Amino acid sequence: MDLLVAYQDDPAGHNMAKFLSKEMTQDGDIFCGKYYDLLIIPTPAISADWLEEKYNYDGFIFLSKHAAESGVLALTCHSTGNFSTAKFGGNDRQVAIPKSDFQKTYLQTLKKKQSQFSDFQITIEATHHGPTALTKPSIFVEIGTTENQWTDEFLCNSVAELVHTVMSKPIKENPVAICFGGTHYPSKFTNELLDGKYALGTVIPKHALDNLDEVLFSHILTQNSTAKTALLDWRGLGSHKQKILDLLKFTELEVIKL
Repeated sequence: MDLLVAYQDDPAGHNMAKFLSKEMTQDGDIFCGKYYDLLIIPTPAISADWLEEKYNYDGFIFLSKHAAESGVLALTCHSTGNFSTAKFGGNDRQVAIPKSDFQKTYLQTLKKKQSQFSDFQITIEATHHGPTALTKPSIFVEIGTTENQWTDEFLCNSVAELVHTVMSKPIKENPVAICFGGTHYPSKFTNELLDGKYALGTVIPKHALDNLDEVLFSHILTQNSTAKTALLDWRGLGSHKQKILDLLKFTELEVIKL
């Protein structure tokens, strides 16, 4: 069973959690459900590397707000990790184990309901921020982009209802691909997730490729142990094309250029 987690001072996460908890029974600090349990924590979700010290679950799904300087409204879902210094939770040069199949099913479900969210971009984000040290798969489900959306209970309830829909049915397994290149909002990888056959593991954007060396690359492979494919945003690799190819040639990953 998975655990949904929300930070009590995150308005979007807390609103989603409040909606879902209405149909659940409480046992101590855990809200217990048929398909998943729920926890509201007193500290930021990006720093929740401590969760497994107290709670034993198969995976963790964090309900959260999303902020962006652009102000573009977005509904996002992404894995976590730091490719260099940890500025927003987690540890330096550590990536979490992605929850790839949930991410694919959730975003496809969201896309089918696009008419309900016509003002929003539906997108993945590249892997970023913490927590990074959990030993079970984890993912962030986020509502952006300003306080107006985070405090919109109808919006938060609608997104939470889709999370419940996804989690109340068996989630299909898909082939998993690690992704290299592109921007923070990588359109080629989002399109592959929505319309292609692959679920996505760690997504390393172009701006993080400077930090990718053999040690970090090996760690990423370990955290993505089910991946059989590497997807390359070929034009989005910049000057790093040869470095990525050199790292990949010593693996058994199938390399696909997008």
